[in-house]
Amino acid sequence: MAKTQLNVRVDEGTARAARERALARGMSVNRYIEELVRQDTGEVGRTFVEAAADFMKQYESVFAEEFTDARGTGPAEGRS
Repeated sequence: MAKTQLNVRVDEGTARAARERALARGMSVNRYIEELVRQDTGEVGRTFVEAAADFMKQYESVFAEEFTDARGTGPAEGRS
């Protein structure tokens, strides 16, 4: 994806906090702010939900077998 430069002005406390948080996460300030914006716009959540849906589709039969009794009518015996 092509990158676009964005210049913003923030107070020193905000800049310091951004640097500290980025350092604590082992990433650049640019990457840290990019991730914050993605979270705020829902991209991260949407990506998670799509991945979870793919996972469930792939392993649906395993879950059904594990959590359904022999008749297929409810939880397996001994489980609550």
